[in-house]
Amino acid sequence: MQIKMYTIAEIDSVVEKGLRSLDWKQEPGELYEPIEYLISIGGKRLRPRMAILCHTLFNDKIDNSILYPALALEIFHGFTLIHDDIMDGASMRRSQPTVHKKWNNNIAILSGDVMCIKSYQLLSHAPEAKLREVLEIFTDTAAKVCEGQQFDMNYESLPVITGEDYIKMIGLKTAVLIACAAKIGAVTGGATPSAANAIYDYAYKLGLAFQIKDDLLDSFGDSVVFGKAIGGDIMSNKKTWLLVESLRRAQGNDLKELERLISETNSKPEVKIPAVLALYEKLGVRDAADKAICDLHKEAQAALDKASLNEAQRTQLYDFAKSLLNREK
Repeated sequence: MQIKMYTIAEIDSVVEKGLRSLDWKQEPGELYEPIEYLISIGGKRLRPRMAILCHTLFNDKIDNSILYPALALEIFHGFTLIHDDIMDGASMRRSQPTVHKKWNNNIAILSGDVMCIKSYQLLSHAPEAKLREVLEIFTDTAAKVCEGQQFDMNYESLPVITGEDYIKMIGLKTAVLIACAAKIGAVTGGATPSAANAIYDYAYKLGLAFQIKDDLLDSFGDSVVFGKAIGGDIMSNKKTWLLVESLRRAQGNDLKELERLISETNSKPEVKIPAVLALYEKLGVRDAADKAICDLHKEAQAALDKASLNEAQRTQLYDFAKSLLNREK
């Protein structure tokens, strides 16, 4: 039987309508208003879009048993953002004040906790025959995301980490949740185990490329389009792909200059950011990041060879990936 292939715009509409249908107007308001606020200020909705997309590769029926688990991934992602922003001391998220800045740390922590709990409530709507598998995939992933955040914090105190360390960290912190979304969608859609695993591998590689693109935009993007101040990662000496690769490449005076810039804790943004960007350009890491993103996209596409997808299914995934990796925000 021929199944309907949804357009990306149709999938986006399903996700946005689903998020708007969730009721956060509950008491106490201090607990639920920050959740409603975070969802209202937007975002890429990557994880629920990925889940719905991968479901519709195999099944064109979308009801609440499919939609709610997809939305659970966005709610869980929101929980991680609230807590990450507290840990990072971030003041802006999507061009708006972060939850802990708009309210306070205690409220932000508790609102984040509720989001984590609500994500499980939404997941419980998954089709009964697939519920146990969906919960196992998600629970394993949720723990990995926390592991990734801890590695990220651990790396802040280290002068140098390897490229392998970086990939391990973003794999856990970012890529596994994107891959989880893809696999949950494939599972609820009725994909075979081998196809679901191949789609997981595809989305994991795509998630790595997505994070490197984020690192690139934080340094070289347009702050108005990107939604937050450019150079925030540079000012905090965050171990991004660009910094890790620069420390690997730099020698002699370039290495000394980079280490000096990293060690200066009171440097002004208008001084430090242009100086670091100039070194990035000189060392060729901007172009190298673009190449790494392209290579990971190719690896993602190659992973689909084990999924036995038809041309229409592969095109759907390819177009979605391009929209993520060619973005400017």
